[in-house]
Order: sequence, then C-alpha cells, then structure tokens
Amino acid sequence: MARELTEEDKKQVHEMLERGRVAMAQIEDYSQAQLDRLAQAIGWYSSNEETFTKLAQQGVDESGIGDREGRPGKRFKIHGVLRDALRQKSTGIVEVDEAKGLVKYAKPAGVVASLIPMTNPALTPPVTGIYSAKARNAAIFSPHPRTQGTTNEMVNVMRAACKAVGAPEDLFQCVQQPSVPLTQYLMEVCDLTLATGGKPMVKAAYSSGKPAYGVGAGNSSIVIDETADIEIAATNTRMSKTSDFGSGCSADGNIIIQKSIYSDMVAALKAEGGYLCNDEEKALLEKAMWDEKGNRTFPTIACKPQQTAEVAGFSIPEDRKFLMVENQGQIGSEHKFSKEKLTTLMALYHFDTFADALDTVKAIYETGGKGHSCGIYSHNDDNIDALARVAPVSRMMVRQPQSKANAGSYTNGMPMTSSLGCGIWGGNITNENVTLKHMMNYTWVSRPIPADKPTDEELFGEFLNTKINV
Repeated sequence: MARELTEEDKKQVHEMLERGRVAMAQIEDYSQAQLDRLAQAIGWYSSNEETFTKLAQQGVDESGIGDREGRPGKRFKIHGVLRDALRQKSTGIVEVDEAKGLVKYAKPAGVVASLIPMTNPALTPPVTGIYSAKARNAAIFSPHPRTQGTTNEMVNVMRAACKAVGAPEDLFQCVQQPSVPLTQYLMEVCDLTLATGGKPMVKAAYSSGKPAYGVGAGNSSIVIDETADIEIAATNTRMSKTSDFGSGCSADGNIIIQKSIYSDMVAALKAEGGYLCNDEEKALLEKAMWDEKGNRTFPTIACKPQQTAEVAGFSIPEDRKFLMVENQGQIGSEHKFSKEKLTTLMALYHFDTFADALDTVKAIYETGGKGHSCGIYSHNDDNIDALARVAPVSRMMVRQPQSKANAGSYTNGMPMTSSLGCGIWGGNITNENVTLKHMMNYTWVSRPIPADKPTDEELFGEFLNTKINV
C-alpha cells in the first residue's frame, strides 16, 4: 500500500522551507566576491579526494549499482562546475547590450527542490549546490530512498563548507526520510524544482504547479562512418560505455557503423574488451534484462558484463569489459535492444549510405531517448552537418566519448553540469545543460535607443503592393 502524505510530512517541509528562506535573507547582500568564496568552499569540501571517494563508494554500496573503483573519478566534474561558476556573474549587473539599450540584473530564484538520483548521490548535490549558492538560493535535497545515507552525508559536508566561510548552513538541507508523497509536496511549495531522476518523478515535477527543470531518458546512439579513426572511435566508445558501468543516460547504447568498416570496427571493439554475443546469448540477455512489462530488471542495471551474463545464464571471460549484440533491422518497441540499456551492453547496426544511417538514427529515437544525445565519429563535415540537421537530440558530440563529454568536459565548450535538458522532444522546458543561469531570475532594464523600424520593402520584399484576391 502506497504511503500517504501526513501532517507531520507537511510540517517538516514547511519548517525546512522557512529555514531556507531565512538563510537566503542572510546572504541577500553578499558581494560577488563573497559568493565566489562560498562556491569555492563548497567545491573544495565536497570534491577533495578523501571525502568524495568515501561518499562515491558509499553510494555504490548503498544502491548496489555502479563502478565502485571508477566512480570517485566523478569528483572532477565538480571542479569543472566550479570553473564555470567562477567565470560567471550572479549578482547585480550580469549582462549589458549597449546597442539595444539593455542591462540585465540577476536575482535569486528562491528555495530550490533538488531531486537526487540513486546513480549520483554524491555528485549531484554539490553540482546543484555550487550553482544554487552562487545564485543566492537555498536548496532542499530529496534523496533517492536507496541512497539516502550518501546524499545526507554529502549535504552535511556542504553545510560544513558554508559554516567555514560564515554563511548559513541552512542554505543546504536534506530530507532525512524520503518518500514519494513528501517529495511531491516539497516540489509544490518550493520556488523551483530541479528533477534529476526517473521519468515518474520528472513528470511529478512538471505537475507540481511550480517551475521545474526536468531531464529526459537517454538512448545514446553513435554513428561511425568510413572516415573515422577506428582505434580512437573504439577506445572512446569503450570509455563511454563502461563509465560507472553504463549507469548514465549518455552511455553509448547504439553503435551505427558504415558497412565498409563494420568488421574492422567490431574487431577494434573486441580489442577494447568487447564480447560479441551469439544469437542464443542475445535471447538469454533479453529475457534477463527486461521483465514481462518491458521494464529493466534491477540485477542487470549498471553492473559488470560478467554479472549480466551470469544472470542471463551464460558466462564470459573475466577480461571482457562490455557486451555487444548485433541488432541490424531490429528497431522498435518490440525490439528491446533498440531501447536504453543502462548497463555495459551496446547494440550494433550497420549502414551502406549515410542516408541509411540517418534513417536508423531517426528510427532509434522514435523508439526511445528522443531529445537527449547522439554522437558521430567522422572527418566528413557534410556527414556531421547532415546528422546535426535531422537527429532529434539536444546535444551531439563529434569524435568524443559521449558520457564523458556531453555534460561538459575540459576539451569541449559544453557547460559543466549533471543535469541535461532534453527539450520539447523529451518533455522538458529546455534543451540546454542546466547550470547557473537556470537558477536565477532576471530583471531587464531597457533604455531608449534610436528607432529601429524597418522599411516596408525590408519587411515584405516581393509581396509588397501585391494585389490580394481572397
């Protein structure tokens, strides 16, 4: 029986909300230098190697999913977020357009409800926290029940950072005993929701009656044409697919390879640690990875390929790092491997002409993941342009490991974040990486400028003076 919202739940939420508002009032007049110092403290306290390693591994232990050895490396994402935050203004005048006579002033959004996924219980709070505090907001974190211990501890670390610089600790609070009805109520009373989590909670966020930034499901698909450097493409694909055992929405799920290099590319993927399943093993995997209703089964999510194979009923060598299944022509809701996999497994396809590749990409995203991400390994700018024109995604990585690039990296210009908007395709309000600018209100100040009124000829072109017969 589902738990119902209690009066005690409501009281708890309102007390946290009030403490958050009091904390915001205390930093209302902070200078930009003070806000930057606060952001630096949050960044250091949360991302120093000892603290983050402990909490990142605790998150894996609590949830039972993810790569315990690799997840501590995610602390460098916090460094990137801090880099971006420190390079932006967040109080007073933040933008001036003299030609248009416009000046933009930044104001806080308010108390932010931040929903934390079980895949990143140690990473998402400080990412949100740096941007939130820099914008003079308070944040109330609602952890996933499977990883509430990790999230609570990280929020305590962030509170300690606030205390160290004389800022109010209640800029950050965490729900101690999360539940769906309590979280839904939290979203209803807070000023803004950042919903980084599963589809049901994102839908609830958009139904809360308050502004919300949600994220969409991924089904990351990668096109590799005959101009690609096969070894680099294979290495990057392995890096993206195996990062945190494929727990992220950005992990390479569908690899669409030009037929002329298909055999060489598969061989390169095998050299990177891939295991190509035969038809019998593929059938066993499908039965193990999805239940009768088509939902992913927990024991095969974000785990080593050996575990997935064992659950399915066969074994693979210990040195294998990911699974591959050939899935040519098998796209659609009835073909499970054309959907998001969320583990160390990818589906392989091939194409003759690039037009065929585009058709495959469009079909895959009609099945799932529309609005999220895709990528391409190519040195043909016409192909890159063609994919960008038709792919229904918000971000497209060129010759980069998708899951390590599309949320920002040190070798591209994407804004650093842990929350990826998927646009109207994915049922979201933004296509952008959710960052500092999304956590602020703005006041536009407009001064008079010389008239900018076009002539009728400029406006109507050839249609000017055309006689209209209706």
